[in-house]
Amino acid sequence: MLLAIDSGNTNISFAVFNGEEAVAKWRASSRTDKTADEHAVWLTQLMQLAGIAPADIERAIIANVVPPAAYPLRSLCQRYFNVTPSFVGEPGVKIGVPVRVDRPEQVGVDRLVNCVAAQETYGGPLIVIDFGTATTFDIVGPDGGYEGGVIAPGINLSIDALYRAAAQLPRITPEKPDSVIGKATVPAMKSGVFWGYIGLIEGLVSRIQEEYGQPMRVISTGGLAPLFAEATDAIGEVDGDITLRGLYLIDRLNRGAS
Repeated sequence: MLLAIDSGNTNISFAVFNGEEAVAKWRASSRTDKTADEHAVWLTQLMQLAGIAPADIERAIIANVVPPAAYPLRSLCQRYFNVTPSFVGEPGVKIGVPVRVDRPEQVGVDRLVNCVAAQETYGGPLIVIDFGTATTFDIVGPDGGYEGGVIAPGINLSIDALYRAAAQLPRITPEKPDSVIGKATVPAMKSGVFWGYIGLIEGLVSRIQEEYGQPMRVISTGGLAPLFAEATDAIGEVDGDITLRGLYLIDRLNRGAS
């Protein structure tokens, strides 16, 4: 079995694959001070509930964008599962697609992993929108190559900045308001956040497609993807498991499996 770990700025996701099937998935909030032992207590209990033993894990692969999290995750795999994990982005770990940008080393590994799974599942050219700590728009070429993208502040980051900077504004949650014109402060804030991001999505998708010069399928992922996808025709598909599936595909590639 394969243990796949997607370590992001906001959440960390774990999945166990038996062959190409993810037989179990779990998610927790990211914490840079979490030790290998703390990860293990939480994860092994959940694995036990799913009928998976530590000895069942034969390999591990990690996409990590939080540098302080790398050592605890590596130690988790080595000490509790007796495997040395592969880290996407480290020398010797192939991703199988060309990266056509000026500074390939600066591209977040999670974005590359998303592109691998998107190409395998949907075929290019594509726009992959990931609603995470940042909202990213990544371009996948017809051959699966990564061709750049756009990075915007994530919706929760924007809400938090608004709450912290404006003394009289409350903290809100992202949700679709009943109307565009708010009749009170909270509805007005919800409208600005929600419809503002819809405008961001539609505007950037339109401009990317115009610049790219050909039709592009739009795939979205991340926890807030369903909320926005149902409000705009700019998003074609919601795929919440794209990063974990990309990790499985990269592991398969590096094992030389067909």
